[in-house]
Amino acid sequence: MVVNYSLPVEGNSGLSAISQVSTQFLPLSFWYPMPNTPYTVRGADTAPFKLSVNIPNAVSSGVEKPGPSGSSFEQSLFGQPFFVQGNWDKVDGAGDGKGITVLVPKGASAEERKLAEGMISFTGAARTFFSTAFGPAPDVPIRLVSVRRGAGFSDSGTVLFDADTLHLPRLDANTALSIAEAIVRIWLGGNTPIHGEGSGAIRDGLVRFLATQFLEKQFGRDAVQSELLRERIAFAGVAERDSPLSRANQLDTSYFGSVPNRGAMLWRLVDRRLGHEAFMSLLKSAMQTAKTDPNGLSLGSLRAAIIQRGGEPFQAFLDQQLDQVVDTDLLVGLPQLRNGEWVSALRNLGSIDVTVAVAATTDRGEIVTGNATIPAKNFAEVSFKTSAKIVRVEVDPEKLYPQIDYGNDTVPRVRDLPDALSEAALQMGAQDYVKAEAVAREMLSAAPRLQEARILLARALLGQNKVEEAEKLFRASLDEPLPFTATIAWANIGLGEISMKRNQPAEAAKRFNDAVFASRDYPSSLAARAARIRAETAANAVPAVDAAVQTFATQLSQAIVSGKKSELDMRVVSGELVRFINASIGTEAWETKVVRTENLSGDLIAADVVIRANKLGKEGTGTA
Repeated sequence: MVVNYSLPVEGNSGLSAISQVSTQFLPLSFWYPMPNTPYTVRGADTAPFKLSVNIPNAVSSGVEKPGPSGSSFEQSLFGQPFFVQGNWDKVDGAGDGKGITVLVPKGASAEERKLAEGMISFTGAARTFFSTAFGPAPDVPIRLVSVRRGAGFSDSGTVLFDADTLHLPRLDANTALSIAEAIVRIWLGGNTPIHGEGSGAIRDGLVRFLATQFLEKQFGRDAVQSELLRERIAFAGVAERDSPLSRANQLDTSYFGSVPNRGAMLWRLVDRRLGHEAFMSLLKSAMQTAKTDPNGLSLGSLRAAIIQRGGEPFQAFLDQQLDQVVDTDLLVGLPQLRNGEWVSALRNLGSIDVTVAVAATTDRGEIVTGNATIPAKNFAEVSFKTSAKIVRVEVDPEKLYPQIDYGNDTVPRVRDLPDALSEAALQMGAQDYVKAEAVAREMLSAAPRLQEARILLARALLGQNKVEEAEKLFRASLDEPLPFTATIAWANIGLGEISMKRNQPAEAAKRFNDAVFASRDYPSSLAARAARIRAETAANAVPAVDAAVQTFATQLSQAIVSGKKSELDMRVVSGELVRFINASIGTEAWETKVVRTENLSGDLIAADVVIRANKLGKEGTGTA
C-alpha cells in the first residue's frame, strides 16, 4: 500500500522544521501515519523500517546507504522513522568506539572535536557495560548529532544533543544521561520491542534506572547522587497529583515528572529487594524471551516474572506501586534515651509494609544506622546502640521509596528540598543574601550532593562580599565529575563576578563566555550575556561588530515599521518568527543596536542587540 499525503508546517519547531538552514521531522510531529501514538496507554508503535530522504546531508537511525539525490536508512531495530538535515563534520570512533560517530557543526574547533572524542569514549563504555549485562550489542551504528533544536531526542541508536555542549569543559549530566538512556534503548525497546499498557514504566522508568547504574559505575556513587536527588525533586513536584504507573500516558500533566523518575525509584526498589544479580538475570531472560514473542516485552509479563522469582511479598508490593497512586509517607519521631540506647518511633501512613534504613547523627558528627520494618498504616521503633547524644534522625536516607511527602522524614524537621529551593531563589531575588545563605546551608546539611544548593550558597556568600568562601564553592562546583549545565553556567558567572571585583576583566570575560554556552535557561543566559559585554568593555576587548549584521539589523528595523508583512517575510528564514511577524504589524518605532556579534559556525552568527520599540503609544527597551 502506498499513501501519498502533504504535511503543512506553519512554524518551525524542535519537532518539525522546513527551511534553507535545516529540515527535520521527529516522531512527535506525527509526520507519518501512526495508528498508536505516544499518547496512548500502550505507547507508540515501533518497527524495523526503511526511510529514504531526497535531500542532502540528512541523518536518521540505522545503516545509511547514499543515493543520487539523498540517502536511505535501513533500521533493523524496533524504532520510529525520523530525520534531521544539517551541515556537519564527522568525528568517527575507533577501537571500543568503533561504529560511533559524532556529527559536529561544520568547521568545529580542535577543542570541540576533543570533547566529541570524549563523548565517543563515554558512549563506547556504555555500550560495553550493557553488552556485559544483556549480551552482545546489536550491530547498528550509533550517531550523536549536534543540533540547535530538538536536543534530548533519541531513537534506535541516534541521539540529538545541544551543539553548545561541545563548548563545555566536560560532559554534563543532562547529556550523559541522555546518551546512557539511548544506549539502553538499543536493547530495551530496540532489540526487544516493548508493548502493552503501562509501557512507559519500562520505556522511561526502567531505562532511567539502568542508565543511572552505568553513570554510577562510570563516575562513582557520590556523583550519581546529584541525579538521584534531581529525580526525587522532580517527582515530589507531581506526587500529589500523580496517576498509577500502569495507566500513565504522555497526556498526563504529571507524566514526565513521574514516570521516568518514580519509575526509576520503583525499579531501584525491586533491584534492592530481589538482589541486583537476580534482577539483572531475570531482566535479561525476559528480554531474550520477548525478542521473539509477537507481544514483545510488557509490564504485565515482567511483573509476573518478578512475582514468580520473588514470591508472594512482591505481589502486594507491585500491585500498590504499579496500580495505585503513591500513598507512602514515612515519619520519624524525636529520639528518646531508653535503657542505655536511643530509640525513635517510626510511622508508615502508606498501604504497604516498608523495610528501611534509619540514620542517626550524634553530637560528635558520627553516623549510626539501624533497620526497621514498618507495617502499613502502623507504627514501629528503631534503636541505636550508642552512648553519644543523637541530634538528628532520618528515615530512609537513600530515599528508596517514592513518597507523597519527604519533609517529615527527618527530625528536627527541615523544609523539603523543593520548598527550600523555591525559598532560597525567592530570597536571592529579593537580595536577602543572609536568609538565602541560611536556607542553602540547611539544604546542604540534608543533601550534601545537591548542586543547586551549593550554587545558591556560593551566590549568597558573594552577595555578602564573602569572596574567598564563595570562590571555593564555585570552583568545587566546576570540579563536579558530572555537573549540570546550570551548575557550570552559574559557577562561571560567579567566578566572573569575582574576577571583576579583582579588576581582572579579561579573565571575567572568559568566564562569562563559558557561562553563555552552558546556560540553558533565561535567567542564567541573560545574566551571562550582559556580564560578558560589561567585562569585555572593561577589558577594551569587545569583538568588532560584523558590518553585514548591523546592515541587516537596520533593514529589519525598517521592515518592522513598514507595516508590510512581505517586507519581513523576505528577511526572515521561512517558518521562523511566525508569531513575531504577525504581531509586529502596527509597530510605530523600532530601533536595533547591535552591540556584539560572534561566529558560532560556518553559516551561523549570534548577535547581542539592544532594542527600543514603540507600539500603540507604549515605549519599551530590552535586550535580545
